[in-house]
Amino acid sequence: MKADPKVQRRLLDLQAIDTALAQLAHRRRTLPERAELEALARELSALEDERVRAQVAVDDLDRDIARIEKDVDQVRARKSKDEARLASGSGPARELEAIQHELVSLNRRQSDLEDAELELMEQRETAQGVLDGIESRLAEARERRAATEQRRDETLAEISKEEEFKRTARQPLAGDLPADLIGLYDKIREDTGMGAALLTGGRCGGCRLEMSGADLARIRKADPDDVVRCEECRRIMVRTNESGL
Repeated sequence: MKADPKVQRRLLDLQAIDTALAQLAHRRRTLPERAELEALARELSALEDERVRAQVAVDDLDRDIARIEKDVDQVRARKSKDEARLASGSGPARELEAIQHELVSLNRRQSDLEDAELELMEQRETAQGVLDGIESRLAEARERRAATEQRRDETLAEISKEEEFKRTARQPLAGDLPADLIGLYDKIREDTGMGAALLTGGRCGGCRLEMSGADLARIRKADPDDVVRCEECRRIMVRTNESGL
């Protein structure tokens, strides 16, 4: 393949743009915010699981407290009825004595229930503290996620803007190059990530390997408009005055 040396040198300008685009794409893929958001997603998921367990613990204690309060209300109602019977003084003495014994039992039962209720209320206070702490950590993690998402979106917007600028500059440059030359360049670039490189001091700018004497002799014999390629990496080697040939 042949191409005017000036045209070949323009491949370096095109490669500079493509390299910048590749770097922008790599930056897009490897944004630190992506890893941060993945870690935050795991943290939020674990905290949400903790929150559910803590809420269940609080709800269970609320049910137990409500059940005991219902039992206490029943005991109080029974006590009020018995106390009213005693106050009236009506009924056989044996029955009134039985009511007095029942009141003793009811008072003991009420005391036991109230002690149990107090213990449960203390447990609930502790459980609520745990739940409040988890919800606070959840809120803080969500704030960090929102801030990280904002940084990510701002950076992605900057990258997109720069990519658009580079693509706009690339289009006319690539459009002015011969179709066969740009076709070869694009194929090599798709395979290796770089389609053309500068030949400097007997070294390929693509693979960075120093060329053998036979390769250098081959290149020296080539016409200036011959498109030469590196025997190692197969990239197009662009010759300039800096090539030292």
